[in-house]
Amino acid sequence: MDLSQRVRHFCSAHSLKLNTDLGQHFLIDAAILDAIIEAANICSDDTIVEIGPGIGILTEQLLKKAARVTSIELDERLVPLLNAFIDERSKLTVIRGNALHVPFPQTPFKIVANIPYHITSPLLRHAFLESPLPPLSLTLLIQREVAEKICDKKAAGLLTILVRLFGTPRLVRFVPPEAFLPPPQVKSAVLHIDCFSSPLTDRKTMEQVFRLTKIGFSQKRKMLSNTIGMFHGGMERLEALGIDPKRRPQTLSVHEWIRLAQVWDKNGDDGTS
Repeated sequence: MDLSQRVRHFCSAHSLKLNTDLGQHFLIDAAILDAIIEAANICSDDTIVEIGPGIGILTEQLLKKAARVTSIELDERLVPLLNAFIDERSKLTVIRGNALHVPFPQTPFKIVANIPYHITSPLLRHAFLESPLPPLSLTLLIQREVAEKICDKKAAGLLTILVRLFGTPRLVRFVPPEAFLPPPQVKSAVLHIDCFSSPLTDRKTMEQVFRLTKIGFSQKRKMLSNTIGMFHGGMERLEALGIDPKRRPQTLSVHEWIRLAQVWDKNGDDGTS
C-alpha cells in the first residue's frame, strides 16, 4: 500500500485521533517526504534531531540515511505508536518532552522535522541562541507564509534577521494541504537553512542587533527616523553609515543591522535606554 493508505490504516487500527491543537498533521505524500530527505543532504555519519515525529513517518526515512536519530515527542500517546510503526529502531533515541526545553546535542547535528507550525519562531531561537552548538543545517516543513518571509530579502522581518545571522535559507518546494492527514488550514513549504560555520557576528553585537530590531519593528510601517532615530544620537548614527532615515526597518539587510549595532556599541553606549 502507498504511504497515505499505510498511515490511514495505522491510525484507524490504533484508534488514533490527532490533536490539531498540538499541530498534529501527518505527512502522507511520499513525494514531499522524498523532497525533505533530499534537501537535508544526510550523510551516513550524521546525527539528526527530529521534532514532533508523530508515529514516525519521517523518522523511518531518516533512519535509513543517518548514523543516529533523536526524536523529541511531546505527546506521550505517540511514543509507543512510534515504536510500533517503525521496524528498525536500533539507531533511534526517543525523548518524551517539549523540544523548546530539551537541550540539543553538544556535537554536530542537523535538524530535520515536520514541526508544529506555532513553535517555528521559538524553535529557531532555541536552536540558534540557546543551543551551545548551533545545528549544521535545518530542513523544516513549516507554514508557507513564514517560510516565504524568512527568505524575503526585500521585506525582512525579525525572523528573517535571526535566520540570516546564522545561515542561508532557501525554499525547497511548496506543499498543499492535501499532503497531510488531516489537512491544515494553511499552505505549507519545505524550508532548508544551510548554517554558517560561525554566526555573522559576535554575541554582544547580536544582542544589540536584537535590541535595535525590536525597536525598529515595533512600528515597522514607520520610517527609521521615527523609531531608532528618536534615540539620542540615532539620526547621526544612521547618517554616518549611509542609511537613509526615511527607510523602513524591513528594507535593511542583516549586514546593515550589524553595522548599526556595532556603531551603537562602539563606546559601550547602549543607546536604547
